[in-house]
Amino acid sequence: MRADRLLSIVLLLQSRGRLTAHQLATELEVSVRTIYRDMVALGTAGIPVYGDASGYQLVDSYQTRLTGLTADEARGLVLTGLPRAAADLGLAEAVAAAQLKLAAALPDALRERATRMRQRFHLDAPGWYHDGDSSDHLEAVADAVWHQRILSVRYEGWTREVERRLEPYGLVLKAGKWYLVANAGRGARTYRVNQIRELTVLPETFAWPSDFDLAVYWREHIAEFRTRLHRGEALVRLSPDALELLPHLMGRAVAEAAAAGDLQEDGWVLARVPIETETHAEREFLRLGAGAEVLEPASLRARLAATVSTLSTTYTI
Repeated sequence: MRADRLLSIVLLLQSRGRLTAHQLATELEVSVRTIYRDMVALGTAGIPVYGDASGYQLVDSYQTRLTGLTADEARGLVLTGLPRAAADLGLAEAVAAAQLKLAAALPDALRERATRMRQRFHLDAPGWYHDGDSSDHLEAVADAVWHQRILSVRYEGWTREVERRLEPYGLVLKAGKWYLVANAGRGARTYRVNQIRELTVLPETFAWPSDFDLAVYWREHIAEFRTRLHRGEALVRLSPDALELLPHLMGRAVAEAAAAGDLQEDGWVLARVPIETETHAEREFLRLGAGAEVLEPASLRARLAATVSTLSTTYTI
């Protein structure tokens, strides 16, 4: 562990120039006294580092070539722009070390550009109203994916909990939620990681399917999901204000269908829009308040009328 820290100090000084003991201690999450001891160790090892009142730095032109990535650092390399995802997978330290080694290996001009990008651009994957998934099993699942280990899980399905024996093919992070793509004997399927209630990593391994492509599978999965998403339609009247809210509340498909509707004399639009179940559609149209009137199907209109009547009774003054 100390050897890793000494290498990190050298790479930090090489990539950033002069740094104080306090800056190094903060970066490496150790005490200032530990940094002082490490500097003595570096000098004893022949590393040309010197310090004064303004900090430590390497002698001009010194370059270390000890920038090889460890196995964990190589695994985390793809996550260098996703610190939250790296932390979820237990790879935060490995990603930080990989970034440091890459920065040290870059020419000065490219290193400065990479530093500027890191300082000025940040990706925050989850939505505004939630912080993404949390699961005690995510690290174990990721490790099983990496080592092709079979998983035995108890999984919370739509209607009940089920037992599954899974060959884990890959992990996907979408909108802050982790999904496991795995084979339970009937081809690749998708599972929410935070719906795994119990997990056991088995000693058995499986052969990776040579014809499987995670990105292609996920693209086809999303296309199929969207095809199944809207199984019906509704005839609705929408106010101008409701039309503006549709892309944010009900999605692009509904908004595009509404935009293609017929403009009425009162400024409202009459349109046929896709819906999921009537239960889901009821909740969605209620979010538009008085800006939406459902005309068809009659059963959905009746559900809305009953809900509005109950609300009216509840809020009667």
